[in-house]
Amino acid sequence: MTNIDDFLRRQEEIIDRIGWAVMHVLPTYDDPDITTPFAYTVGLTAHDYPELIIAGLPPEVAHGLLNDLAGRLYDKAERFACGQRISDLIAGYDAVLVEGAPIDALLPGVAIARYGRNRVRLLQVVWPDPQGRFPWDAGYDVDPDTQPLIARP
Repeated sequence: MTNIDDFLRRQEEIIDRIGWAVMHVLPTYDDPDITTPFAYTVGLTAHDYPELIIAGLPPEVAHGLLNDLAGRLYDKAERFACGQRISDLIAGYDAVLVEGAPIDALLPGVAIARYGRNRVRLLQVVWPDPQGRFPWDAGYDVDPDTQPLIARP
């Protein structure tokens, strides 16, 4: 893709065909403000669903998890709530969903540019440490900067 217009055109084609697209934000030397990788959906807002966001995982893993959950929202009209545990998303582990507003470390810029900050609602997929503990649990064994939170359940 040669420029932002081509990128946005391609993204629009994906959203029209599937219902959403997944965006990745990765740390680079050029942008020291981005310290943790994250991914989020764009397109679900147009169907009155929250956009999904996940942080701290490799892009291919994050992409797969977001596509799985977005498909359940968009294709199957499943409803999810803040604090809900999902046991069939990550093999061998539960995930927890939290709802909140964007924060500096997790800013879904393309979704906000497309729909406006006031329309975009976020549902974050929070993953546990190897012992099944979450960032709000005592003894959580992952650097907190790896998975910034937009909220707690």
